[in-house]
Amino acid sequence: MTRLPKKLQDKLVQRDVQNTLRHLPEANNLVDFSSNDYLGLSRDAKLFQRASQLLAERGILQNGATGSRLLSGNHSLYSELEAKLSEFHQTESALVFNSGYDANIGFFGSVPQRGDVVFYDEFIHASIRDGIKMGNAKAYKFKHNDIGDLQRKYQIEFQRRGDDSIEIPKSSTGVVYVITESVFSMDGDSPELKAFVRFCQKNRCHLVVDEAHAVGVFGINGQGLVQTLELHDAVFARIITFGKAVGCHGAAILGSKNLKNYLVNFARSLIYTTAMPPHSLATVLASYENLTASRLTSDEQIAQNQIVNLSETIAYFNHKLKLLHLHLEDASKASSSDDGLDSYFIPSVSAIHCCVLPGNERVRAISEKIQKAGFDVKAILSPTVPKGKERLRICLHSFNTHEEIDNVLQTLSFCIQNP
Repeated sequence: MTRLPKKLQDKLVQRDVQNTLRHLPEANNLVDFSSNDYLGLSRDAKLFQRASQLLAERGILQNGATGSRLLSGNHSLYSELEAKLSEFHQTESALVFNSGYDANIGFFGSVPQRGDVVFYDEFIHASIRDGIKMGNAKAYKFKHNDIGDLQRKYQIEFQRRGDDSIEIPKSSTGVVYVITESVFSMDGDSPELKAFVRFCQKNRCHLVVDEAHAVGVFGINGQGLVQTLELHDAVFARIITFGKAVGCHGAAILGSKNLKNYLVNFARSLIYTTAMPPHSLATVLASYENLTASRLTSDEQIAQNQIVNLSETIAYFNHKLKLLHLHLEDASKASSSDDGLDSYFIPSVSAIHCCVLPGNERVRAISEKIQKAGFDVKAILSPTVPKGKERLRICLHSFNTHEEIDNVLQTLSFCIQNP
């Protein structure tokens, strides 16, 4: 077997020296505070059985898709699912991709063109950054959730009119895209989406929102934050994923029929990959059928009940954060202070809650202690997050009990006070 090139091996050694070398984790039986399975649907037996039932009802006995969607893989469940998604998410059209990563590189690698401009939040997901790099548009990042910084960056790139509003120069044919997420995966916070909509409408920009961590969490039926705020008609495109609260696999881009037609013709991550197998699509259909709950009895409305449970769990977690206080000794000042545990957390009403504990060694050590106590809480290290912003990422689920939340927060408090 040929050896790994030295310059690649050196990069691994450097990561190892910095103690930031990544490893695939082993499966564990710890209390889940790390997965994206917010509603617990990935483990639900009824949905598993319903997916098999859907395949049987349609006479589909097929393990694989057999090819790309443009060749032999566009089986009947695709059109059924995309119609379901369009109705549920109140959009003109939906296009299913194999994953959120595929959807983002497909969209951002093909839609923004040479001469166009992309403004994106500095904490946008890596898949969106990768997609932007694949395209030919000019791209600028703005400060996280900072509409004021977006306006400043826009003013630098484009001219002002005499009435102090901003517009693209008359000679330019470029399109401007503004990219954000409705819930950020490493902070758990949300932008002021209404303000972003107003900015984009005023300045004729196309707003694109990644809703990966909002679908299934926000809205009575889990429609996501954009629909909850009734902004769906003002957004150019939404990216939704099925691998988080929906409990399955895959993703979709929501938008106009013309956008779908364009992506079918130019999104390379859709064109040049084998389609999803029928069972994967049947599982997504079963989950969305459950979110809609039109055919189910009240006892079977798993997802809707779990959305309520998740909302209550998030509220309970934030309530407990405010009640817990830490007595910390300050050796440099020979004094002590009494800080609230919530002061370590980024404010969030989503399922993602982050305790910022600067330093890779510190946050890793605390994570290991919490895991030894029986709770699966992961450390997020730099360079995944900016240096000095290392954190513990706590994901809440509809199935997490009050006792589990009490215990994990008490353990975290003890670890911070006893490094």
